[in-house]
Parts: sequence; structure tokens; C-alpha cells
Amino acid sequence: MPAIQTHDLTKRFGRDVYAVDGLDLTVQEGEVFGFLGPNGAGKSTTINMLLDFIRPTSGHATILGHDAQAETTTIRQRIGVLPEGYDLYPRLSGRTHIEMAAELKEADDDPDAVVDRVGLDREDARRKAGEYSQGMRQRLALGMALVGDPDLLMLDEPTNGLDPNGAREMREIVRDHADRGATVFFSSHILEQVQAVCDRVGILTDGTMVAVDTIDGLRDEVGTGSTLTLTLDAVPSVDIADVPGISNVVVQDGGVRVTCTDPAAKIAVIDRVRDAGATVEDIETTEASLEDLFAAYTERSEPSGVTEAET
Repeated sequence: MPAIQTHDLTKRFGRDVYAVDGLDLTVQEGEVFGFLGPNGAGKSTTINMLLDFIRPTSGHATILGHDAQAETTTIRQRIGVLPEGYDLYPRLSGRTHIEMAAELKEADDDPDAVVDRVGLDREDARRKAGEYSQGMRQRLALGMALVGDPDLLMLDEPTNGLDPNGAREMREIVRDHADRGATVFFSSHILEQVQAVCDRVGILTDGTMVAVDTIDGLRDEVGTGSTLTLTLDAVPSVDIADVPGISNVVVQDGGVRVTCTDPAAKIAVIDRVRDAGATVEDIETTEASLEDLFAAYTERSEPSGVTEAET
């Protein structure tokens, strides 16, 4: 049974502005799924429909096998949510927030254990949340989402306000939760965070899902390949542009850089350079990053006039 499944999910504002247009999405149980898209793509609208904060114009969604609009009470007992732009009670302590979350879910979590899990100091947990830094607020909100050991954890921009160490700890918590058998839906604009933790990613553009796959699968689909950089003792007078399976050839002082869409092309390029009399001093291969793939998919279509705040 999928953790999240949508069929033709659509949200229209007015007569002809589609924030989400016919979304078909399946998130499998136990995976960390990255949900990506530029501003105005419809990510927030999708999440709000899944959580029944807004109703779809048409289509259908299920969460953990339950109807997202008809069975919200059942769903909310089994999920944890860290929304973007959440509010805390400034006069209440962090620990009290955890206790309240446990009471709402009828869970018996130890508040101190939850505080420890998200890296919030126990002394800080006894302070008023209104005194917290953004990073501390983010840790507390994650702790509240983790109460009850949810089957599905939905995170919207979870690393906001966290320093690099905090972001790494957040990724470790996400992976640990998935390793326990839970599902994590991870929406973020920080692509390196998504690449570091997600099993699959979906890219939403102008309300439409344009790609869903593993990062390796996206590389194969787009044909971005990998970048081969050769550091040479001297740049030879040789034409390598006709080597099959390469593109974007750059020859400059000290080396050669090419994009290889065929792995076998790497050896062919190196052999061609050596045969021309150059000595290869260093070889570096870099796979296409998620940022490269994101650009390749999202640049295929221009976003509509809808902003992320409106969606």
C-alpha cells in the first residue's frame, strides 16, 4: 500500500489558473521522497491538499490508504508534520510543546527523549519558545512532528534556520526514521539536502509533475552524464569533439573538460589525448548534481504567474 497516492489531483484558482494540474503521484512506504519545484510550482498547494487544509477542485488523494479529505482524523493520528511557516506558543516552554503534541496524539513519548533526539538542549527545552533562535525553533517543531513515532513524516523546508551541523543532524534523523520502516515526504528548495537523503525525487513545474525517479534514473533520462576533467602537462593540438558519447568540450590552459553521456567515452577521450603526446597528470569525474538535473527539467517550461505564496 502506498504511503501517499494521488490521482488527477487538481487545484484551480479562478477559471483558468491551475496551481496543481492533474497530479498523479505515488510515494511508497518506507522511502524518503524528495518533492522539488521552483517557486510557484504548486508544492505548497499539493501539501495543503494532502493535509486537507484546502480542498482540491478535482481528483483524489489517499494517505496511508485513507481518503485525504474524508478520513482526516484517522490520518492525523498516524502522521507527523513539520510545516513551513509554523507557529509556536512564545510563552510556553519547548518541553511543554512536546507534552502538548503527545497529548493530542494520545502518545506516551518521554519529552526528554524527544528533545534529545532532535538535538535540543534539555535546559533550553525548559525555556520559553519565544526566546528561541530559528534553529532551535526548527528542532522543536521537528520534535513535535516525531511524537508518536508517525508512519508518515511530512517535512516542508525542514532545514530552514539550521547551520551545517544542524542540517546534517536533520538528515540523520530523517534517515533513521525511514530505517524504522516509516515514510518521509521531504519538500525543500535546498537541493543538496534532498540529494543527500532521498531515495527518489519528484520535480513539479507549473503545477505538473515532470519527473519522478531516483537521481541516477534522472541522469539517465536527461542524458546529462558525468563531467570528465583532465589535468595535462600541456594541452595538445587534437580534436576530441568527434569522440562518440561526449558533448560540451572545453579545452583550456592546463586541461580538457568534457561531458560524457556514454561511460565508455571517458577511456576514448583519455586515449585520444595521450596519443596526441600529452601527459595526463590528474583525472576527475563528477556526476551531474541534482541542481543540474533540476535545471534541466524546470527550464523546459516557464512557470505561470502564480507565486508560491498564492499556492
